[in-house]
Amino acid sequence: MPSDLTHTLFQAKRTKGLTFQTLADEVGCDPVFLAAVFHGQASTTPEQAQKLVDTLDLDASLATELTRYPLKGGNTPTIPADPFLYRFHEILEVYGAALKDVVQESFGDGIMSAVDFTLHVEREHDPKGDRVKITMNGKFLPYRRW
Repeated sequence: MPSDLTHTLFQAKRTKGLTFQTLADEVGCDPVFLAAVFHGQASTTPEQAQKLVDTLDLDASLATELTRYPLKGGNTPTIPADPFLYRFHEILEVYGAALKDVVQESFGDGIMSAVDFTLHVEREHDPKGDRVKITMNGKFLPYRRW
């Protein structure tokens, strides 16, 4: 369930007719990161928060809310119903174990960080239909043996 802050941010974005890319350029971050802020899954620096509330013409008191550490995860059910989100679930079901095998074969026993991490979305033009290119880049964290 979206928070009041999430609702306020999306309403202001719609009212001003802005895109995440335009807002991210103003705030100084990646549009995917900023969308995560809107959904309450990431926090901004005080400077980014001020730029965002100024750009959206929101009450300055909301800037403090944007800098609070969020409780991450839990916004979607275990198996998402939304078709876009479900496809990511399906990708993990079909390719997750294979991806894990290939990464661990190359790096060793460990995981990819979702903390020291970036995520970028690009549009690739293709005569057969445009493609979505998603690049995840996370630091490798080896499991510790003791």
